[in-house]
Order: sequence, then C-alpha cells, then structure tokens
Amino acid sequence: MANYPQLDDCSGVWTLKEVNDAVMGGYWRSAGSRGIFGGGYTPSASLNVIEFITMATAGNAVDFGDLTALVDNPHSGQVSSFTRDTIGGGSHGGSRADTIEYVTIMSAGNSADFGNLSIATTNAGGMSNSTRGAYGAGGISPSPGERNTIDFITLASTGNTSDFGDATAARHSCTGTATPTRGVMAAGATPSKLNTIDFITLATTGNAIDFGDYGTAVSSAAACASSTRGVIAGGAGGSSISNVEFITMASQGNSIDYGDLSAARNKLIGLSNSHKAFFAGGNPATAVIDEFKISNGGNSTDFGDLSATKAAPSAGSNAHGGLNDGYQGTRIAPIAQGPGVGQRALRLGGVNNSFTAQTHIDFFNISTTGNAARFGDLNTATATEGRGSNGVIAVTASGLAASSNHINSTFFASEGNSSDFGDLSAARGRVGGNSNSTRAVFAGGETPSKSNVIDYVVIATIGNASDFGDLSAARANVGGIASTTRLVLAGGEQGSLSFQNTMEYVTIGSTGNATDFGDLTVARGWTTGLGSATRGVFPGGYTFSAPASTFYNTIDYITIGSTGDATDFGDLTVARRTGGTSNITRGVMSGGNIADDTGSVTIDYITIGSTGDAADFGDLTVVNMLNASASNGHGGLS
Repeated sequence: MANYPQLDDCSGVWTLKEVNDAVMGGYWRSAGSRGIFGGGYTPSASLNVIEFITMATAGNAVDFGDLTALVDNPHSGQVSSFTRDTIGGGSHGGSRADTIEYVTIMSAGNSADFGNLSIATTNAGGMSNSTRGAYGAGGISPSPGERNTIDFITLASTGNTSDFGDATAARHSCTGTATPTRGVMAAGATPSKLNTIDFITLATTGNAIDFGDYGTAVSSAAACASSTRGVIAGGAGGSSISNVEFITMASQGNSIDYGDLSAARNKLIGLSNSHKAFFAGGNPATAVIDEFKISNGGNSTDFGDLSATKAAPSAGSNAHGGLNDGYQGTRIAPIAQGPGVGQRALRLGGVNNSFTAQTHIDFFNISTTGNAARFGDLNTATATEGRGSNGVIAVTASGLAASSNHINSTFFASEGNSSDFGDLSAARGRVGGNSNSTRAVFAGGETPSKSNVIDYVVIATIGNASDFGDLSAARANVGGIASTTRLVLAGGEQGSLSFQNTMEYVTIGSTGNATDFGDLTVARGWTTGLGSATRGVFPGGYTFSAPASTFYNTIDYITIGSTGDATDFGDLTVARRTGGTSNITRGVMSGGNIADDTGSVTIDYITIGSTGDAADFGDLTVVNMLNASASNGHGGLS
C-alpha cells in the first residue's frame, strides 16, 4: 500500500483500497457529501430558499442561495449527479410550472435555468444516476389531473427534456429514487391513494415495469436510496403515517418494514449518501431532519433542522444511490504510514461485574494506542464471541442466555446504535465464529445442552441465518478466526465442564461440516480469535475444575491455510478470557475476566506477523467481561 498523503494534502494517485482504508478508518471527513433542499411552503407562504447539509456531520441546514423562476415552488421534482442538482416543475405564481433549474452542489449560489419539462407538472417523482435524470408522472392541469409520462435530461448539459416512456399508471404525488442503474417511483394518487412501485432502467428508454407494492396506499411519501436499498417514508392515506419501509433496488418485490419517522407526516422529502438516509420537513409543518442508517433499519435519530418549518420541499444530493460519498475533504488526524493502518475496532456488549449483560459499544483505532471511546449501544444486550464484519458492518450473534437468537448489526463509519439484523437458525447462547468479507459464520453454543450447529449470514443482506453444517462435536464458547476463505474454530466447552483443545475449519464460501485442523497448546474455552490473511491467533481463555476457575494468559498461533497444531506466540499482560480482533498487522484484546465475576478494562496488542508477549494499548470505557470485538480490517479485509 502506498503511503497516505499528509494532513490536508490530497494529491497523487490513490487506489480504491487506499481510499477505503482511510475512509473506513475514520481519518477522512466526508466534506463533499452534500444534500440540497429547495423551495417548499409554510402555512403562510411559498419559499424560494435553497439550503444544504453536510451529511457526515449532524446539524442544521445552512443557506445555499435562492431559486429564480420557481419563486413559489411546492411539489417539485429533483434529480442530481455528482456535481449538479436540478429542480423541475412545481408551482409558479399559483400555476403549474414546466421550468427546470440547476445549481452546482459544491458551490453555493442562486439557481440557473436548465430547460423545460414536456408539460407543466407538480408532484413528479425524481430519479437519477451520475449522467441522467428522469421526472416521472405528476399532476397536470386541469386539476385533479394526472400524467403517466416520464421525461429525462442529461444532467451535464442544459436543455429541454426528452421522452423516456410511461409509468404503469397515471398518478400525481408520487416519490422517486434511484441507484446508478435503476430508478423507482412509489405510491401517489389518481386521486385515490396508491401503493404501486414502478421501476425503470435509467440508461435506456422505455415504459416502467411493476416492482411491487408499498406497505400502505399513500400519496406524498418520500424516498431515497443507497447503492442497494431504497427507503420510503411517510405519506398520507386516511391520515399521515410515520412508517418507513425498504426495498432491495436490484430485485422486485413488496416493501418491508424498516422503522418509524420521529413523527407522522406527509409532503416530506428524502435524500441520501451511500449509508445514511435523511427525511426532512413535511405536513404537519415541521423543520425536523430525521436520520437513518440505510443498511440497519430502526427508528430515526435527530440530525438537525431546516431553516424554517416547511412542507413539500425538493431535495437531492451528490452521493445518493451509491454515486459516491464525496470523500474529497481533509484529513482530520495524522496516522502512521504503511499497510494495515487506519482500522477501527468495536468492543460490543459483554457483562459487568454483576454478570448483567450490557449494550455498551466502545471503539478505538487499532493502529494507534490509547483509551477507547463510547460509540453507542447494541439494540439487544448481549455477551458473545460470535461476530464478523465485511469492512462496513459488524454483526454480533446471540449472548449468554440459551434462549438468545438475536443478531445485531452496527456500522463502523459513524458512531451510533446497532440495529436488528435477523435471527440464528436456532436459539442458543455462547456461540463463536468470525467472517470473511461477505459471510459471517456462527458455530456451536448451548440450548442449554451444547450445540454442534453452524449457521451463516450474508453480511450485506439483512435476514435470518441459514444452516451451514455441523461441528464434529457439540460445544460452546469456541474461538474463531477467518481468512478470506477459511474459518478456524478453536477450543470450547463440551459436555459438563469438559474443555477442549480441538481446532476445526470450514471453507466460508461453501457449506458443509467442519474438518479437523489440529490442537491448541492448552485445552480451554472462551479463547478469542484474531489474525491476518494468513496467520490466526488465539489469546487467553478459561477452564473450570471444582472448586476453582483457571484463567490463561496463553497466546497460540496457526497458519490458517494449512493444518496442524498451534504454536506458542507469547503471553497476555493479564491472564483472562477476553475479546479480540485485528487489522492485517496488529491484534488487540480488550477487557475480559481476570477472575470469577471480576472484569477488566485492559486493552492489549500484539504484532501478528511476529511472536512475543502482548503490550499495553489503553483502557475500555467500562469494566467488561465476555464481550465480542470486531474490526473493519480483520483477516485480510484490508
């Protein structure tokens, strides 16, 4: 990997991998990921105000400039590219307008004339990728009139729209969003309320195709999208609703429940970057901007406010639908240079000294040293070793209780709470596991009898786990380390207080039963797993033989791609059962039991490619035992 440029120097040629490392490690600010809000109306007046937010940073909207022709422009459609945002149609002087205006997203100022729609239209659904914008359906005169026409423009130029095709049904007050390949239009009125969702392929022309149904027949909902998922919010049926639902943009099917807005409303607007959705304004008149993590689901959190309470504004961004995340800003901290730097670790859940399960999430940067900081909370209190990540999302499974089947998901890039991901195939506690960049595999556990079940999930797709295969013997509290292709599971508790030195492996990309790998140097349960693309490391652990527990400072290592017995690596600073994760060069071990019902705040680190004793890294924010740890660069991800 090339050295990163220093501080504000963004010059030079960067690989996608280098950019991702810096971004996901939290060292770059998303200064170019900007959302634009235009027009709208208050209870007493229509507005020509344009304002913006920087999506990476919570706060109120800031003045951008003014619309020109659309001096009073509720109900306009909006489409945008990397650089340009356009606002088409709406109301002008009390009449429907055919005007299209544009602004340059990163340069504040008043709008300029772009061209005209094929017919004066309000309430159109806007859809766009980096080159083409489409305005679908909408209201026409005389009222209540609806059209099924879809117009398109080339965003980099100016001029009047061209015919794209027709929607599946004429309607007004629909909403639209898009990925780089596909646009969707949802809901609307004829004037009867509709739950229809249509889609088009943006690069072509032609009529829209049925996608599926929105959960409620409404008009005046809002929508936005990441590269994979569309999110649709609010609207008016018999009354305003707070429902938020999602669709998978590349497929077809009905929408699925996602969570709720902060309040029921219609005539709101949505915009997004690659991982966050924002819904702003609406009727009843409000200035609220709600924020969601697109991949997670869950209820909204507060982002900030528009400059005024308003309904029916238009909105667009330079990072919607996976176009980009605008990472053209400044470095916010110097970092060490070389491979494996800039990776973020999360310590998730665990139990305190009262053996009460925690929701607490801490984070720290693996490449440095220092104390952890508070990140957020799990949606379900848990203590677990079953975890994985794809570099963007961490997933953690189950907990102490035999009745646990929860899988949580947490975004690395922005501090906040986790969301529900799905369920294990069978409820059980004390599962182990790890992941490559696509799949997380969860193994063993107890129901309360010990389990040999191995499950897997596709990390990028929310849903329940599927059966993978079986361990050779039922056991709980196994440690797991993964490369890009193979997962090795080590140790564990078999039967009643029978601790194992067994290691087994599976090929993550397939399914099937585990195969013998070799033995640990010491039989134990609750060892954790961490490693690089080639080397797996198993630190710490625990056994019990009445009347006393034994806690281990042992660190073993293996070569993941081969088979054979583990070799001694060195020792932890304190004997304990601990949570561990890594980037490709450094492993970290956080918290853990140092005695029965006595937890630790200690974070240790090792250099994976060498051998030797662990060194002090810093401290967690709270005393913690039995936690899970995950990073955005483990096992050769970066």
